[in-house]
Amino acid sequence: MSKVVGFVGAGRMGEPMVVRLVAAGYRTIVYARRDDVRERLRAAGAEVVDSTATIAERAEVIITCLYSDPQLIEVLGGPSGLLATARPDAVVVSHTTGAVSTVKALAAEYPEGPVLLDGPVSGSSEDIAHGRLTVLLGGPAEAAGAVRPVLEAYSSTVMTTGVLGSALGVKLINNALFAANAQLVGVAAAVGRQLGVEENQLLDALAVASGNSFAADSIRKTGGFAEFGKLAGPFLRKDVAACVSATADLGVDLAGLRTAIADGPFDLI
Repeated sequence: MSKVVGFVGAGRMGEPMVVRLVAAGYRTIVYARRDDVRERLRAAGAEVVDSTATIAERAEVIITCLYSDPQLIEVLGGPSGLLATARPDAVVVSHTTGAVSTVKALAAEYPEGPVLLDGPVSGSSEDIAHGRLTVLLGGPAEAAGAVRPVLEAYSSTVMTTGVLGSALGVKLINNALFAANAQLVGVAAAVGRQLGVEENQLLDALAVASGNSFAADSIRKTGGFAEFGKLAGPFLRKDVAACVSATADLGVDLAGLRTAIADGPFDLI
């Protein structure tokens, strides 16, 4: 019999995760607030519930896909949160990209509760829909191994990184590097314009040249610099802020990464 999977946070990224979980044969219990999302997920075969209490009572694996640390603390923390009320033998995976200190504090507060893993992701909602997401997973190896088959319902890569919080550390560095790369592509485009090279021509040429990068591809695929700034900017700003805050708390210097992130055409800091 397949595991019962509980899910909280069926938003832009979470909804296709739930659809993939159901398609993979997992009994999936979802708590969602929006009526349209509830209707779509019910039609996809998920069991939609009115509170997280049902998830805490029944789920063996609980996945949260929440936007921010305050939302994560609201759902997992406190006497009525999932860490206090879920089955002690459950495993909770947080896909939130936030502070290492947050997940460590939550885990320390409930040492007798379910195992908490930090599981930040790399990829888009389209990647999730096609099952090619990357999930980084930090925490006890046994718990990570237990949830790997579940996460593979929507991921092509599930990479363990070590102790709790290590996956967030990797993700924060990844996000900082991506932001720095995006800014460098923007700076390169400004130089190109001075040389008479249109930005679309530059992006198309980079796609087949040695100077290409994932950031350059992302800018090209979203329709250019203006569209990339509009669509990706809010998420990059959140990710950069999380990285700056986390490294500052730990006394870690971002050095040249911060310089590159700050000195470019996109408003990221």
